[in-house]
Amino acid sequence: MSQILTDRRAIREWVEARGGNPVLMDVPDGTGIRTVLQLTFGQDALNAEGNEGPDRIDGFQLVSWEEWFVALEKGNLAIEVTDDPAGGNEAEFTFVPRD
Repeated sequence: MSQILTDRRAIREWVEARGGNPVLMDVPDGTGIRTVLQLTFGQDALNAEGNEGPDRIDGFQLVSWEEWFVALEKGNLAIEVTDDPAGGNEAEFTFVPRD
């Protein structure tokens, strides 16, 4: 079952319940670099400086929740989350436009 979250407290509780952290990533966009919202879960957060790949300039940067929420709202985004009906600790989400 999925639900769309827009409330700051609900988003933060969902993410933290799954060991997640707010992240901003700098990625090339053809004309420069743009900042992209993301969430990281588990061990990835501990290795933030080493998480570089072909689509990431300097890996990702862990940021404060306030900074992350400002970016989320500026982009007019919400997150659609999926919870495991068996009560698992799934961390599946998608950014979606706010309605």
